[in-house]
Amino acid sequence: MGEGAEAALYKVSDGVATITLNRPDRLNAWTGDMETAYFDHLEEAAGDADVRVVVVTGAGRGFCAGADMELLQAIGEAGGTGGGRARRPHTFPLTIPKPIIAAVNGACAGLGMVHAMMCDLRFAAAGAKFTTAFSRRGLVAEHGISWLLPRLVGQARALDLLLSARVFLAEEALELGVVNRVLPPEALLDETITYARDLAANVAPSSMEAIKHQVYRHSATDLAEAMRETNELMAESLRRPDFKEGVASFVEKRPPNFPGVSREPTS
Repeated sequence: MGEGAEAALYKVSDGVATITLNRPDRLNAWTGDMETAYFDHLEEAAGDADVRVVVVTGAGRGFCAGADMELLQAIGEAGGTGGGRARRPHTFPLTIPKPIIAAVNGACAGLGMVHAMMCDLRFAAAGAKFTTAFSRRGLVAEHGISWLLPRLVGQARALDLLLSARVFLAEEALELGVVNRVLPPEALLDETITYARDLAANVAPSSMEAIKHQVYRHSATDLAEAMRETNELMAESLRRPDFKEGVASFVEKRPPNFPGVSREPTS
């Protein structure tokens, strides 16, 4: 098995796929092999009806400390190109039709922070360190973080984090709105998976897919367009068996039996 196959680990249990970035000796610094393995696993989760929610975490003490410095040096020596091979964009996780939850267990910097932002929810270990890093490497706000971060925290706070590239801890990240929850380090992964399993067991996958689409698409449209599409989606959902099952399970006081979804990413 080559390095690419080992760079991110994958397992499925109780409707939840867990992807673990797996270079613990380098705080899971990002490489081309890791990118390929991670995105391949996301594709696998998208196409598997048994997977309803995805959890992403890092092996060892870090989530992802950013791009591997050897990779950055190689790009600099090549005059700013990252190689000619075809790649999926770093926004690829946004196209996955299932919720993705980051369990940020430690250092989350640069490209690692980008990929935490590309997840739909973020739970962090108390004391975990965050930094955008880019400006202190002579770079710009990369790979869509300039679009995502202001939508999470507002323009002024986003500019603070992007311009200064200062280090801030999980507790401040919670106050800013960068993360949804802060948990004790020893409980982080278990609590995140418990949350994910609740979604997998009790929420219609078709609803989660549609809501994820609505939130990201409608942040870039006006209210009238958002309402037009929402009304179409609402009419469609009322005709779906999931709606009948959701109502019946509530009335009958039993767990719902929603079918999974198996769809390829949109890009």
